[in-house]
Formats: sequence, C-alpha cells, structure tokens
Amino acid sequence: MINNLTILLTLENIYLFVNWSVVPFWLLLLLVPNHNFTKIFVHSILPSLLLAGAYFFIAYNIYQEGSIFLGFELYLGLENLYTVFSNESFLLIFWLHFLSISLFVGSWIVRDAQKYSVPRVFVATSLIITYFSGPVGIVLYWFLRIFFAKKINFNE
Repeated sequence: MINNLTILLTLENIYLFVNWSVVPFWLLLLLVPNHNFTKIFVHSILPSLLLAGAYFFIAYNIYQEGSIFLGFELYLGLENLYTVFSNESFLLIFWLHFLSISLFVGSWIVRDAQKYSVPRVFVATSLIITYFSGPVGIVLYWFLRIFFAKKINFNE
C-alpha cells in the first residue's frame, strides 16, 4: 500500500493536484464571494491545510535527501537562486508558497471588499490579477479601495 502511495506522490502529480485544487477556491471567490459555502471553505483553514500538507511532504523529502541547506543559499545571490530553483523539490515548495499566499490574499481582498462595498467588477479584476501575479493584484486592489474606503491606510 505504501509503495503504491509513493508511486502516486511524485512531484509532477503533486504539482498537478495542487494547481487544480486551488481553482475551485478561486472560482468561489470570483462567482459567489458572499455565499456561506465560500465563507466555510475559502475563508477557513481548509485551503491552507491542503497546501501545507503537500508542503510538509515535500519538505520532509528534501530533509531525507539531505539537501535542506540548499534553500538558504538563495539569499546569497541571483545565481544561487537559479541553482535552488533547478532542484524540482525546492521549485515546487516555492510554487506551493506562491499558491497559498495568493489564495490568502484573494480571500482577504473579498472580505475587505465586502467591508467597504467595493463593486464586484473591481474585486473580480483584482482577484484575477492576484491569481496570475500576486503583488500586482493586491496593489491594484489597494488603489481601488482608497476610493471606496475614502481613506488611505498603509497598515490595515
């Protein structure tokens, strides 16, 4: 049984699974942001648990390979970042990091937009941009929310 599970848990399969598993959460944020189903599943710990499970599994495999310190080299220069990303395990860890943070930000955008009554068209645009390029989407949303919150707040 464990051998069969190990065969299924390849980096490629994990990559495909997590990529497709976040899509329903994003669709809920886009299509039914105020629905209880969205509040229960997207604004809860569930998406983070899903992604953290894959993250821990890969981190454990990296630890078993003995290449855990390879991750700290990324701070020493751009060439080292390239070296770290050439390792598929580390590349997938960083991708999981990006997916989880982007989804968290998307969830925050929806909750914040409800608080300030930001029109859905602006929220949807910000969510789509956040999905594809996280920081650009949140900055766009922040500039849009200034008009609806009628204040500039750098730490809210």
